[in-house]
Amino acid sequence: MHKTTFLPLTVEAAMRAGATHVLHRAVDAERSATECWTALLAGCGSAGRGGLEPKLRQLSEATSEQVGTRWWSTDGACHRGRIARAQAHVEDAIAEGDGQEFARAFVGYDHAMASAVVCAATRVETPTP
Repeated sequence: MHKTTFLPLTVEAAMRAGATHVLHRAVDAERSATECWTALLAGCGSAGRGGLEPKLRQLSEATSEQVGTRWWSTDGACHRGRIARAQAHVEDAIAEGDGQEFARAFVGYDHAMASAVVCAATRVETPTP
C-alpha cells in the first residue's frame, strides 16, 4: 500500500533549499491534509477538516519568511497570488466536502508552493545601487 502524500514537491523543494522552517510546516500541513482527506472520503461532516486551513496559512507564512518580504512583495508576487488562489480552491473543496476536487486542488497548491520555494532559492541577488 502506498502512502498518500499531498505536498511531495513542496517537501522536496524545502529540503533542497535548506528551508527547515518551511519543511516543518509542510510536514504539519501534510499530516492535516491526510486527516482531512480521510474525513472527506469517510463522508464525515467536520471531523478532521478544520485543522488544515490554519496549517496552510502557517506554511504560507513560513514560506514568506524564508523568501524574504522584499522578494515576496515584488518578484514573488505572482507566486504569492498563485498560492492564495490554490489555497482558496483547497478550502472550497473542503467546504463542499468534495474529495475529488480536494485532490485536484492540492496538486495545484503543492505546485504553486514548491515553485515559490524553488524560485526564491535560485534567485540571483543584485546589489542595490
